[in-house]
This record gives sequence, structure tokens and C-alpha cells, in this order.
Amino acid sequence: MFEVIKREGRARRGRFSCAHGGVVQTPVFMNVATQAAIKGGLSAGDLEAVRCQIALCNTYHLHLRPGDGVVKDLGGLHRMMAWDGPILTDSGGFQVFSLASLRKIKEEGVHFSSHIDGRKIFMGPEESMQIQSNLGSDIAMAFDECVENPAPYEYVKDSCERTLRWLRRCKAEHERLGALPGCVNPGQMLFGINQGGTYDDLRVWHMREIAKLDCDGYAIGGLAVGEPAEVMYRVIEAVEPHMPPNKPRYLMGVGTPGNILEAVARGVDFFDCVMPARNARHGRLFTWGGSLNIKNEKYKLDTRPIDPDCDCPVCRRYSRAYLRHLFAAGEMLAMRLAVMHNLYFYNRLMERIREALDQGVFEDFRREHLPRLEAKI
Repeated sequence: MFEVIKREGRARRGRFSCAHGGVVQTPVFMNVATQAAIKGGLSAGDLEAVRCQIALCNTYHLHLRPGDGVVKDLGGLHRMMAWDGPILTDSGGFQVFSLASLRKIKEEGVHFSSHIDGRKIFMGPEESMQIQSNLGSDIAMAFDECVENPAPYEYVKDSCERTLRWLRRCKAEHERLGALPGCVNPGQMLFGINQGGTYDDLRVWHMREIAKLDCDGYAIGGLAVGEPAEVMYRVIEAVEPHMPPNKPRYLMGVGTPGNILEAVARGVDFFDCVMPARNARHGRLFTWGGSLNIKNEKYKLDTRPIDPDCDCPVCRRYSRAYLRHLFAAGEMLAMRLAVMHNLYFYNRLMERIREALDQGVFEDFRREHLPRLEAKI
């Protein structure tokens, strides 16, 4: 399933395989297709064009609409969205975190109100596994509680212990569902999630405990939710030595190109973030010289591509001036082209990281590109 083929310091170059899509090369960035589509008008065909290896879909949103039962009746997510590559579904835990004013957490699970129509919904470990089984994703994430940073130590400790109990329930239900006749994807994997806020001792304890359950992979959750980047890096450094070396490592919801470089250097294999698509929809575009706001007046007559060093479908054909015009005119094409560029950029960044690891020059690549990628033009 997962093989580390090369190391440079803590950084890892690997290969990952699952039920769909052949072999995934890692480190990898997963493109966020929240409701089985990339916001900005991108299709499954577009995902191929921007070199996406894994798509990430949202358990909570797809449960609300069209309903996970509907997705199952349509043959699962892959068939519904016409995507043959791997799909990871999150557990719904982060969405429950974001609905703080609409939720009530208990041992059995979480009671909350739909953000769409207010109807009462319950989700616990078993329900999350059942929804993700219906969706038929290749990787299901365990149901967890994501706490805000900072949070009181005792609350985070109690939350960690509950998340561990929930993982045991997730694993039992996941195994039961995978053995049932009619299961959409019997080869679906389960990743556990490390929590513990910004407390190193809790993070380490929790990681050691969930590692005993022998999941197919492990994620570091509950970061990039308000804490400084330096704190996030410190937590990764504390947790990484206790993560099983033969399992993929996933840093959830991160982040900027600089965050990715720093996390790869600390041993992370999988990433996802809404940032490239969300920023693109507002005209913030990533280039190898830093990020730029394409809506600025200075690009009105700029006939250069977004990034002269980019060979994405957008940069090969369109100018900065044209894209700026599309945003000014409120044309939907503006968002589509911008999102295509940013996702291609992120996927190309991961390719270059892998190439640097293959050649044994990742640290040089990181030092050279980190200040450029974090710059604002």
C-alpha cells in the first residue's frame, strides 16, 4: 500500500497505492472537491489537466446533499463524478468543529443542526463510517474532535481520550462495513487522526496510542486553525518520531507553499488545503516568484502569462490582462481559469519537491524557493 523509497533528513519520497488510480507519488497535494466538484467550475477532466493525483471530498456536505444513500445508489463517488483517481473523504469532524454554535458533543457522538435548513443531525463514529462507506472513497478518515487553538489543557486532554475511544469504534465499524455484501469499495482504507492541540505531551501520548490500532495511515489534525506557523512546525516535530514509519502521514488543511515545504522537511507525505482554489476565486494567484493579485490596475495592459515559468493550460494561452478583465467584468471564466492555474501550480510544486528528493537536493530546493514562494508581488 505504501512504500518509502528515499529519505533526505526527515523528508520522505514514497509511493502509495489504493483501489483506484494506480500508484500515487508522494509527497502529494490532494485537491479539495468539497461537494464532488472543485469550486470554480472544474470537472474531473480538469483535475487530470492540472495533474491532480488525489481528490478530497467532504463527508458532511455530501451527507446533507445529495445524501450518501443517493451517492451509493449512483455507484459511489467515483462513478458519480466521473473521476477514476483516488478519493479521500474527511470524517465530518472539522465541519462539526466549524459549527461550534450549532453542536453538542457527547460520548456517543455529536448532535448538531444543518447549516442549510436547521434540521437536527447526529453523527458519531459509526455514522461517519457508514456515510463514507456509502460514498465509496479510497481513504476514509476516522471521526474525531478538532479543538480550537489555544484551548484549556484539561479540555484538550479529555478530547484526546474521547477521540481515541472514537477511533476504536471507527475501526470496528469500518471492518464490519467492508465485509458486507454490496459494499461500494471493499478496499477502502481507514486513517486515524492525531489530536492534542498545541500541547506536545498530549500529541505524543495520543499518537502513541492510536499507532497501536494499526490504521492504514495517520493524520495530524487540529492545526492551521489559528496558531502561529512556528507552533505548527514544533507540533509536527514532536509527533513525527512516534508515527509508524511504514504508513503514510497526512497533515490536514495545510497550507501555503511555504508550509508545505517546511512540513515535507519534517516528514509529511500528504497535504490538502482549500487555499489555492479559494485564493484563486478572489484573484490571488501563486507563481514561482510569489503570489500576486491579478485584480490590480498594473496588470491592465500586461500581456505576459500569469507566471512566465508556468506551463499550465492557462499560462500557455491567456494573459494577465485578459484574466484581470474577466474579474473586472464578473465573468465566471475568471474564477475557472484562476483556479486551474493555482491547482496546477500546487501539483507542479509537489512534482518539483519529488524531483528534488529523487536527486538528493531537497534541502537546497527548500532554501532557494522558500523565500520566493512566500513573497507577495
